[in-house]
Amino acid sequence: MPIPVTLTQTPKQKPAPGQALPFGRLFTDHMLLMDYSRKQGWHSLRVVPYGDFTLPPSAMVFHYAQEVFEGMKAYAAPGGLTLFRPMENLKRMNASCRRLCIPEMPLDEVYEGLLALLKLEKDWVPADPGTSLYIRPTVIATEAALGVKASDTYLFFVILSPVGAYYASGFNPLKIVVEEAYTRAAPGGTGSVKCGGNYGGSILASYLAHEKGFDQVLWLDAAQRRYVEEVSSMNIFFVINGQLVTPGLGDTILPGITRDAILKLAGVLGIPAQERRVSLEEIVAAQASGALQEAFGAGTAAVVAPIGSLTVDGKALTIGNGATGPITKKLHDTLTGIQRGNQPDPLGWVVKVI
Repeated sequence: MPIPVTLTQTPKQKPAPGQALPFGRLFTDHMLLMDYSRKQGWHSLRVVPYGDFTLPPSAMVFHYAQEVFEGMKAYAAPGGLTLFRPMENLKRMNASCRRLCIPEMPLDEVYEGLLALLKLEKDWVPADPGTSLYIRPTVIATEAALGVKASDTYLFFVILSPVGAYYASGFNPLKIVVEEAYTRAAPGGTGSVKCGGNYGGSILASYLAHEKGFDQVLWLDAAQRRYVEEVSSMNIFFVINGQLVTPGLGDTILPGITRDAILKLAGVLGIPAQERRVSLEEIVAAQASGALQEAFGAGTAAVVAPIGSLTVDGKALTIGNGATGPITKKLHDTLTGIQRGNQPDPLGWVVKVI
């Protein structure tokens, strides 16, 4: 069935080539919506003008945080518009739905709706280096009721935002601090789920870190405060004696799509890689001996972000020479080249929209 489309009567000015694009501040003319009720299931997929929602103050999302979201990107590529591993994001969103007791979505239908929205908004996709169209799918609980339970109604929506670099510093090395007072996730919790509560609970630590001049915090495990887990908005990788090392997944670490791509790409490029537990003591010792050569974060928003220093117990440890290392740059350039269609796609990750 064709997806109903209602066109805006008040189109906005699209950004001009070369215009600065702060991350997540500008939104396109249209969005994708779909509703859920216990009686009808998921229904009424449609494209409508971007605009405000009307929700009752008693909507359950406000009181019990039953909400999940995703982060994806579309790219201006030679001859068209592309997506990078879109079904992996949608599958992860359904995994988040299961953990938050939200009904799983019909992914094929959602995917077709996303393509329809992107084709309509194709002229919003920026083409300047380092830019992309950020895609934010979200599900919220909308039932008007108080009392802790799963909602009987939900709203799914997708909004689009033309963006530049996630960090104002661009591809320059970040300053990271190990978080000492707070934890992000505990075993059995929602640490592996992309839901708003995880991020809301991290804001204070990030705010305090920014006040001290740091870009991000590095979270340790909640049980022992010994093992490295992830950075606030990214998974983390280290290069130790030429080997790529990242913390193994569990229910306290988000299974990043970019993280997975980095590991698979490392295999293609002949870079040895390991997923395992990584203690903070190991990282400090590796830095002291010179074995810690590089570190970087990986996520959809930032893609690959080099880390130049890590502060532990108030002491700043320079990683490598404090600059972007060769393995970090190789992975960044190869991955972004694949995403933008400028390099071969050996693993078949790129999907052409138009």
